[in-house]
Amino acid sequence: MITVKVAFTLLRFVLFRLFRVRFRGLEQLDSSKPALLLPNHVSLLDGVFLMLALPRDVVFVVNTQIAKRFAPLLRFCNIVTVDPLNPYSVRHMIKVVQKGSPLVVFPEGRITTTGGLMKMYGGVGYIALKTGVPIHPVAINGLEQSNLSYLKGLVKRRLLPPVAITVGKAYRIASDPEQSVKIQKEQAAGQIGRLLQQELFNSRMKPEVNLFDELTAAAARHGSGFPACEDATQLLSYKKLLLASHVLGRKLAPLLKDDANVALLMPNACGHVVALFSLIRIGKTPAILNFSNGPQQLAEACETASVRTVLTSRQFVEKAKLQPLIELFEERFTVLYLEDLRSTVTKGDKLRGLADYTFRAKAAPGPNEVILFTSGSESKPKGVVLGHRNLFANIQQARSVIDFTSKDKVFNAMPMFHSFGLTAGTMLPLLSGIKLFLYPSPLHYKVIPELVYTSNSTILFGTSTFLAAYGKSAHPYDFYSLRYVVAGAEKLKDDVRQLWYDKFGIRILEGYGTTETAPVLALITPMAFKRGSVGRLLPGIECLLEKIPGIDGGNLHVRGPNVMKGYLLHDQGFVPCPDWYDCGDVVDIDADGYVTVLSRRKRFAKIAGEMVSLGAVEEMVASCFPDLAAAAVSVPDSRKGERIVLFHTSPDLTIGALKEKARALGGSPLLLPSQLRFFDKLPVLGSGKPDYLTLKQWAEAE
Repeated sequence: MITVKVAFTLLRFVLFRLFRVRFRGLEQLDSSKPALLLPNHVSLLDGVFLMLALPRDVVFVVNTQIAKRFAPLLRFCNIVTVDPLNPYSVRHMIKVVQKGSPLVVFPEGRITTTGGLMKMYGGVGYIALKTGVPIHPVAINGLEQSNLSYLKGLVKRRLLPPVAITVGKAYRIASDPEQSVKIQKEQAAGQIGRLLQQELFNSRMKPEVNLFDELTAAAARHGSGFPACEDATQLLSYKKLLLASHVLGRKLAPLLKDDANVALLMPNACGHVVALFSLIRIGKTPAILNFSNGPQQLAEACETASVRTVLTSRQFVEKAKLQPLIELFEERFTVLYLEDLRSTVTKGDKLRGLADYTFRAKAAPGPNEVILFTSGSESKPKGVVLGHRNLFANIQQARSVIDFTSKDKVFNAMPMFHSFGLTAGTMLPLLSGIKLFLYPSPLHYKVIPELVYTSNSTILFGTSTFLAAYGKSAHPYDFYSLRYVVAGAEKLKDDVRQLWYDKFGIRILEGYGTTETAPVLALITPMAFKRGSVGRLLPGIECLLEKIPGIDGGNLHVRGPNVMKGYLLHDQGFVPCPDWYDCGDVVDIDADGYVTVLSRRKRFAKIAGEMVSLGAVEEMVASCFPDLAAAAVSVPDSRKGERIVLFHTSPDLTIGALKEKARALGGSPLLLPSQLRFFDKLPVLGSGKPDYLTLKQWAEAE
C-alpha cells in the first residue's frame, strides 16, 4: 500500500516537472517555529503547489466550503478550516499560531480576478499584531495562466505554464498601543499588502536583462499573433514586429559595425519601435533625440553621445519640416533613412529574418543601454544612460502595484525621447502583453480624444498640460473605455483633476519621477490614494530626505534597480551615478509613506531671507485665475536678493487684481510676483512642461 509520504513525493515529482516549478527561499523559513506565510492568490492550484513545496508541519487555512469540495486531497494535509463569515475564525487561527505552527493564510481572501493583488483583509493584520510572529510574503508567478485561474479572457491560458514560488525574508509588524485596534488592523493590512508587492517585484527581477530578448519572451507568453503595436497606418503582431526587427537589424549591422551608439530621430510610430528593437538586436545603444529641440542642441546631443550615425525617416523629416536640421546633420554625421533601407530588403534577407524568428535568435552582445537627454538647465545637452535592467525594473515595479492585462490597450502620444513615453508608454505594454496604440504628437488636442474613443483604449498617459487640453476638447463620452489615466512629468493641477472627475467620472492617477529613475518613483494607485500626494514609492526604491534650512520637507535622494547607470556629459564622457541619486526635489513623506512634492530645489527664490517656492507661486496664481497659463522664475535683485517674474497669457492681468484675488483666498503676500510679463503663448518643452530655461533667459535679459 502506498503511504501518504510516498504519494506526496510522487505527486510533487510529477507536478513540479510538468509545470517546471522553481521554488526559492525555503531557507528563509524555520518550520519548527511559529510564523505567518502570506501568499498572493492567483488560482485554485495555489494551495496544492504550496502544500507540496512547504514542509509537512506547516498548517494551511482553508475555507470551509473549499475543504468540503477537496476533502479527499486535504485529508492528507495539515489544515485548519474556517468560515470567513464567522468572527471567531480569526481567534481560531491565532490559537494555531500560538501553539507553535507556521500558518499559511491567503491575505486577499479570494482568487484574483484582475491579475493584480486584491485588497488585504484586516483579520490577517490582526493575527500578525496579536501573535507578533515573523511574516513571510510568498510570491506565486505563473499559475495565473493556468486553466484554474479566474482570468479567462484577461491572460493567455496555458495547460502547463511554468511556475515560480518564492518565499521572502521575515518581517515583523509592531503594535502601537497608542492607536485603536481598528486603525492598527488597517495599517497592518496595508503593510502586508506592500510587503507582498515588494516580494512580487523581487521575484520578477533578473540579474541581467536585454529588452529584445524580453520582447521575444513576451511573444512566446502571449502568442505570436497578439496585436502588439499599432499606429494610424499599420498594426504589427509580435511576429511581424520581431521579423521586422530581425530583418532591419541584419541590414543595419554592416553599416554600423564601427558604431557603439546610434541616434534615433523618429516620431511615435510602429517604425520607431522596429528601429529601436533592431538596434538593440545587433548590440547597439539607441540615443533617442528630442526632435522638438533646436538643430544646434540636437547636434550637441549627438556629440555628447559620441554618435556617428543618425537613423530617421524621410516621411517624418518632410512632415515635421526638419530639412534644415538634416542639412546640419549631413555635414557632421551619416544619415540613414528607413525607407532607403526597406527598399534594399531581398527575399534572402526575409528568409534569414524568418530563420532568426523561428529559432528565437537572441540579441548580439552589447552594453544593453538606452540614452535619453534631459531638458535641464545645463548649457549643453546631458545624456542619461539607462540600462535595460533599469527600464525592466521600472516596468516590474509598476506591474506590482497596478493590474494590467491583455484586455487593455495603451494609447501613447508621449514621445519616446521622454522617459515617461519610452518606459510607461511603450516598453511596459510591449513587454507585458498589452496592446499599444502609438500617436506621433501629444499636441493634437482635438484628434486624440476621438482616437482614444475609436480605438477603445483603456489606459492613457499624459502630462497635466496635455490632459487639461484633452479634457476641454473631448466629448463627455470620448473616454468611456478608459480604466486608468496616469499623469506624470509635471505636477497635476487640481482643476485638471476636477475636470476629468466631473466630466468623465475618471480619477487621474498621478505619478512622480525623473528621467534618471527610468522614470517612475512614486505612483497613486486605485488602492493607495491620498489627495495632493503622488502616492507611495514603488517597490524596490529606498529613500533619504536631506534637510534644507528654511524649507519644509527635505531634498529627496533615492537608490534602487531603476536608477540610471550615469550621465554622459559634453566633452567629459561617462560619469557614473553615485550610490544615492539626488532627485533635486523637495518632498515630504508622511507616516503612511505618501509622498508630497513641494518644489524643485532649484525652483526656490530667496527674497529678503525668506525661501519662496516658485511652484507655490504658480499654484496660488492658478487658484486665483484657473484659466490662466502662468510660469514663475526668479532673477537677481540688488535690494532683496531675488525677485519673482511671472509670465502669463492674460492681457488684462495686473498686480493689483492678483493681490486682491490672493487676499480674498487667504494667499500669502510672499507668493506675489514683483513683475508680470504677458505673452500670447508660453514656451513649452516636448514633454509639455514650461520651458523655464528660456523664460529665465528672457527675464534676465530685461
